[in-house]
Amino acid sequence: MRIGTCVWLFLALLLPTENLLGADGWFDFTPAAEVSKDSTIGLRRLNEAFAGEHGFISAKDGQFVHSQTGNPVRFWAVNGPPESVKGDDLKRCARLLAHYGVNLVRVHGPLFDKQGEVDPAKIRRAQEIVAAMKAEGIYTHFSIYFPLWFTPDAKLPWLKGYDGKQHPFAALQFNPEFQEKHRGWLKALLTTKNEQTGATLLDDPAVFGVELQNEDSFFFWTFNPQAIPDPQLQILETRFGAWLTKKHGSLGKAVAKWKGLVTPRDVPAEGRLGFRPLWNIAHEKTPRDQDTAQFLLEVQTEFYRSNYDFLRKLGFRGLIHDSNWATADPETLGPLEKLSYTAGDFMDRHGYFECHHEGDNAAWSIRNGHTYMDRSALRFEASEPGKPRQFVHPVMDPHYDGKPSMISETTFTRPNRYRSEAPLYFAAYGALQDSNCIVHFAFDGAKWEVKPGYFMQQWTLATPAMLGQFPAAALIYREGLVSMGSVLVSVRLNKKDLQQLKGTPLPQDAAFDELRLKDVPQGQQVKPGQRLDPLLHYAGRSQVQFSDEPGRVSVKDLKPFVNHQAQTVTSTTGELKLDYGKGLLIINADKAQGISGNLKAAGTTKLKALTITCEMDLAHIVAVALDDRPLNSSQKILVQVMSEEQGTDFATEPVDATTRRITNIGHDPWQVKRLRGSVAFQRPDAGQLKVTALDAGGERKSVVGTANRFELLPDALYYLIEP
Repeated sequence: MRIGTCVWLFLALLLPTENLLGADGWFDFTPAAEVSKDSTIGLRRLNEAFAGEHGFISAKDGQFVHSQTGNPVRFWAVNGPPESVKGDDLKRCARLLAHYGVNLVRVHGPLFDKQGEVDPAKIRRAQEIVAAMKAEGIYTHFSIYFPLWFTPDAKLPWLKGYDGKQHPFAALQFNPEFQEKHRGWLKALLTTKNEQTGATLLDDPAVFGVELQNEDSFFFWTFNPQAIPDPQLQILETRFGAWLTKKHGSLGKAVAKWKGLVTPRDVPAEGRLGFRPLWNIAHEKTPRDQDTAQFLLEVQTEFYRSNYDFLRKLGFRGLIHDSNWATADPETLGPLEKLSYTAGDFMDRHGYFECHHEGDNAAWSIRNGHTYMDRSALRFEASEPGKPRQFVHPVMDPHYDGKPSMISETTFTRPNRYRSEAPLYFAAYGALQDSNCIVHFAFDGAKWEVKPGYFMQQWTLATPAMLGQFPAAALIYREGLVSMGSVLVSVRLNKKDLQQLKGTPLPQDAAFDELRLKDVPQGQQVKPGQRLDPLLHYAGRSQVQFSDEPGRVSVKDLKPFVNHQAQTVTSTTGELKLDYGKGLLIINADKAQGISGNLKAAGTTKLKALTITCEMDLAHIVAVALDDRPLNSSQKILVQVMSEEQGTDFATEPVDATTRRITNIGHDPWQVKRLRGSVAFQRPDAGQLKVTALDAGGERKSVVGTANRFELLPDALYYLIEP
């Protein structure tokens, strides 16, 4: 053996493995599919003994509450479970979700076949899911209709004009026969007796609620007269004609008031008038556009109200909400959409943080040859390469009309190395803004698979960066370890003003880039057409009220919290600080402390009870009390660590300075970038507190030191600190 080889082997025995592999090495993340009862990270204790133990979930004073006790509850939820998981595997899946802090699943799928008839097998599947989740204290919320799930053929008498290729966007809101079919789906779901127990979901308090429709609206681009079959469009045009005649006395008088503005589909002789494109309605705001907006709002709201009444008369005691969609114009059409949702028990929305992912079928899959860019939410990086910072994000969550809020679909899509920012980001700011339910999309596999289905999708949740960070994140959010912020903005929107398309100064999901920050009002006076500073959502809460009284905006001074020059936002509680210049989130509450993002730029960070040092440009280190005591006196602390994830053999090549092309999508198992850094607790007894590294499943692995200072292991994501 050569001398050089002997020296290398000798050094290998002395040097830490991470130094040999390099700072950028990766390790396999392979937790067992079944959770262990000995796991330290398990959060099953947060859930009820069984879902519904304290009655149906109700909405009261802007909160979700247990109806029997009145105690508020937040839901850390997932879209799932996977369609393929059944029987004992479904029960195991429920145990896994409860273990990671989940207390609600949103079952998102149709209950009907290709002809629109109730599918009994899908009803049985719904009952099976409720039973399995209930046993683990997990509630079930049903989303049963999305136009993309249905392509009506020409033989359907209740949806004339379709050809088996089109989706029936908007039709449910105005076609009476379609509405009757839809009510039949709801009735079958709730009143069909379980073949084994004879019980129905109607009477089961484990059913959190039902959603009337998913991602459809008169105010989104899919409401396009050119895309709606003529027989269907005539139904709505005739209804519009009757509405105009009632309002103006005749169609002729209506057109005269509009100064002769007509559309190609206007047929006054048949009592029908057509619809202008949404872009024109939102931007030109003519008298005809204002009438159109008012009419569409009334029809959409009536659809929601009538279905709400139907379900209540059926005897349903769970929650009912309307939809969750964006609009063609957030400033003018967005508040109309929200106003229609007040017919339900709570408000809902969707939102994804995406990574400019492009290529064939990139909307739903990840494939070799696709391109993407890494994008940090903590830095407000734009959705397109080279653009200014974009101050919009799904976590920004205003409350409307004193109702609870839900974000029923959200995630950071992959591939994106910054995806690991998501769990702590949602948990911290969801708690700050008092969001009532955050539903992560999508739990499509329950075995930590890189590719759980027959194709790779960008939303997979059972990954180390997402589900792997749920223990600390779910605890922060559900237990309120980060406090609720003060109300900084109250907006009262006059309903008539909205129908006259005057809009809102607090539009949700509206793109707002760095160049427009200079346009936000600096004082407490907000002029018509002005936008409020979107950074307010990172400082505290916002409330919107729909009213018949004159509109009004009340804004507290944001200067103590928002510093545009320094590029920082501090919460009104003082517990959160976002440095969007560096890409850093600092959590400094009594029971939860940590730092997320570019830790290298942070240097050494001293918090209330601990100090963190890490030279990684992307990492997340957080300590949470497991015994509901402040960290400076807690006797059981979880320290959770994460960097970034990828599938084994995932590979890319540069396209330009910001864009990469995938050359290998990767395969099992998941890998995590090797970790480095140190954590030091400042409490007097830190030297007597033992630090035990845990394995991927949360079981004790090895004692690594004491809490006065310990070095992170390169391949451990969890540590338990106790006497």
